[in-house]
Amino acid sequence: MTGKPNILILMVDQLNGTLFPDGPADWLHAPALKALAARSVRFANSYTASPLCAPGRAAFMSGQLPSRNRVYDNAAEFASDIPTYAHHLRRAGYQTCLSGKMHFVGPDQLHGFESRLTTDIYPADFGWTPDYRKPGERIDWWYHNMGSVTGAGVAEITNQMEYDDEVAFNAVQKLYDLSRGADTRPWCLTVSFTHPHDPYVARRKYWDLYEDCDHLSPEVPAMPYEAHDPHSRRIFDANDWLNYDLTEEDIRRSRRAYFANISYLDDKIAEIMETLEATRQEAIVVFVSDHGDMLGERGLWYKMNFYEGSSRVPLMIAAPGLDPRLVVAPVSTLDVTPTLCDLAGVSMAEVMPWTDGTSLVALAGGAERSAPVAMEYAAEASIAPLVSLRYGRWKYNRCTADPDQLFDLETDPQERTNLAADPAHAGTLAALKAKSEARWDLERFDAEVRASQARRWVVYEALRNGNYFPWDFQPLRDASERYMRNHMDLNLLETSNRFPRGE
Repeated sequence: MTGKPNILILMVDQLNGTLFPDGPADWLHAPALKALAARSVRFANSYTASPLCAPGRAAFMSGQLPSRNRVYDNAAEFASDIPTYAHHLRRAGYQTCLSGKMHFVGPDQLHGFESRLTTDIYPADFGWTPDYRKPGERIDWWYHNMGSVTGAGVAEITNQMEYDDEVAFNAVQKLYDLSRGADTRPWCLTVSFTHPHDPYVARRKYWDLYEDCDHLSPEVPAMPYEAHDPHSRRIFDANDWLNYDLTEEDIRRSRRAYFANISYLDDKIAEIMETLEATRQEAIVVFVSDHGDMLGERGLWYKMNFYEGSSRVPLMIAAPGLDPRLVVAPVSTLDVTPTLCDLAGVSMAEVMPWTDGTSLVALAGGAERSAPVAMEYAAEASIAPLVSLRYGRWKYNRCTADPDQLFDLETDPQERTNLAADPAHAGTLAALKAKSEARWDLERFDAEVRASQARRWVVYEALRNGNYFPWDFQPLRDASERYMRNHMDLNLLETSNRFPRGE
């Protein structure tokens, strides 16, 4: 690879990082991802910046926590003056392209991407705004409920399959276009899928792979409602759990479909990687998820909390100069943007004082890292912002509405025992509390979230009154510039659109 390296980012949605202790778990049917893992640096303890789609993705792209970029929830605008990796790379001469989901909210639907090949799967407006003024109120038409679990099973087409089939098709076509060499700039192609996000529905060919799977029941069984921490109880309420009677078979079918959709994604990724190889293109490859899924552990589903299933995500990077290895030090999706810029030789110096991530290149090369990993959550099911620090073996969670939580992930990887009230760990609690208080002013954070929510409710109600102009991205293709048209030279066209030429 000469000059600036090409970059291929493969992003998935709601993929539980505990299933990737060192690449995909052995029992997962994921040959393409296992092949990628074999040539990648694998980060076993990578965390989302916020365990929800839009906040997690805005943080991943900008290297900024929600408290800094103001994308607090799934209906918060991602401001167009915040640089993303697409801006940094494009400014340095890259062509940048997105196929798939990034859940941008607001009128800017590009955020540095020169082109988008698909629309998004989720709305771009403020209609999903939570409201801290009404704690406990459910908004049934967009809040999660447990129907994704009770409705788990097999289908040959769904809304999400249709979307991801389109995402993969467009990504493959883009790689073919790039191979033709009409644009000589280095490229960064982001391919972002919506699976294995619920609903838990899979195609039969993938469902059948997990008929005899030994992992269809959670390791930590469901607990009584009263045994959960306050935030988990709010999640149960937001998910309308009282109106659903989940059976063991519902749970097993949901997990089976989830695992099946990992295999579905693996096929899509295999197709993309095969196209990259067939067109003789080389690229840095990054594989990452926006957040995880609890998958019934403790009785919890989906995300929205700091437990490992929800907050831990897979992260693998295959790049020249980075020898394949396992890194166990905690890292963050906030670190991806600085890492991409570092690998591409692009400086972020002008904005680094206002970012929260750091490059992983040195760590991937064997250096040590002691800085804590920070997470935030200020969206549905919360009544005040929650913050978390993963520091070495410890995870410390804080919220003004709830008791502190302290977990020792070395001795208690499933986070069964909260040590915050244990006198034997008072020193650790005090040290982590001091670090958290130095980083976050939770009263100010809460005030900023409430102000944002109030503004958006006013704006949304106004914009839905009368003529409505949607912000959703409209992928347009000019048919008069496709294939063969009479303003084109057929001989030149046939030569220029062929790869390889002359074989």
